Formats: sequence, structure tokens, C-alpha cells
Amino acid sequence: MSDAARQFVAPPPPQASVAVAGGTARFPVRRIICVGRNYPAHAREMGADPEREPPFFFMKPADAVCDGGAVPYPPLTRDLHHEVELVVALGQGGADIAPEAAAACIWGYGVGVDLTRRDLQGAAKAAGRPWEWGKAFDFSAPCGPLLPAAAAGDMGAAAIRLAVNGAVRQQGNTRDMIWPAAEIIAAASRAMRLAPGDLIFTGTPEGVGPLHPGDRVEARVAGLPPLAFTVTPAAREH
Repeated sequence: MSDAARQFVAPPPPQASVAVAGGTARFPVRRIICVGRNYPAHAREMGADPEREPPFFFMKPADAVCDGGAVPYPPLTRDLHHEVELVVALGQGGADIAPEAAAACIWGYGVGVDLTRRDLQGAAKAAGRPWEWGKAFDFSAPCGPLLPAAAAGDMGAAAIRLAVNGAVRQQGNTRDMIWPAAEIIAAASRAMRLAPGDLIFTGTPEGVGPLHPGDRVEARVAGLPPLAFTVTPAAREH
């Protein structure tokens, strides 16, 4: 039965999506998969061993994605952090994908920022609990317009940076990733069946730090459309 013919007990949510560079079409987002500690220097600044162990993942809801512009300071935190990342958008999926076949699954690339309620994440780590409340909240995945893979070319050695109010805070290169995009896709596909519409945030270089209402964030990955947003005041006290 098609969605048009189904009856729902509540209005279905709108389709989460990301802009596509150069037009009005949008990329539908199915889910957001994130890779933790995928740059050695960031692993060290977070107090972890950067040795090449199997990648680990966490997730954000699809509707956490936003185009930038105005991003409200989230509730429950006093320590919101930025993490700039190369985003991989899948146009094909599957299970048990071989690394050498992963490139064929990539529809395009973008630059994203994994916003993190660091104080909530830290409390969850200390208690041995899941990270979701620190990572998965409204507007926690700003993402710039996606560029098709054919136009982007090889993103395996692209400069990546983030500035706050004009001051550079994060700067690195995707060649420093412990697990490159193809191996991330292969590893994720061994745990779940990937599908078109999946976004993969591939990890962040060193220099993560706090954001405050009024801050202007500019994120770039060389060769891709930039992402910019302003942190707006919280809607309520927290």
C-alpha cells in the first residue's frame, strides 16, 4: 500500500533533507550515522588512545539535520561544542559492503558540524550510559549543500577547518582520518543494512570547543560548498 493510500493516526513528519549545490533539488535524509574519534589528534584531546582500533559509531535522528542559518542554543546544557566534519551522502546501500565497492555507494559530499552537549556527554561517559542525550537533539547536525561525488572528486586529502567569529579553531585534513570514508562505509554495513539517504559524519579534527549565543560559525572542506550559521539564544532557560 502506498503512503498516499495509508491512513495514519497522526500527521506523518516531513521528510528531513539537505540542500544540493547548484539547484533547488534536495537530498532526502534517512538517518545520520556518526563516527567517533576518527582523527588521532582529536582522540588525544578527548583523552583516548588514537591507535587504529575498529571504528565506533553513534547516531542522530534524521530531523536533527538543518541547513545552517540560525541554530538555537539547545536546552539542558551549558557546554555546547562544535565538531566540523566531512559528510558522506549515500545514493546506494547494502550489507557487508567491501571497502573497494564503497565508492560506488557515495552520492555526494558536504561539510557538517556535529554539535555536542559536552557536559551531558561527559556525564553519560562517566556513568557508562549511552551518549544520545549529548549528541541527538534538535538542530544538532547542521550541514552545507551537498556536492555530487563526480563534481567533488577525490575527498581523501581535503583541507577541513572551522572558524568562530572569524577565528580559526579547527584545522586539519581528511587524509589524517584513521578510517577513510570507504572503510567507514564497509564497517557500518557489517552492523546494519545501509540505504540511499543515509548521511555519514566521518569524524572531526582537533580543536573542538564551546559555542555561545551570538557566535558565528563558518565551516569548510576544500572543494565543497561552505556551511555557516549563527547560534541564537536558547528558547527557554535550562
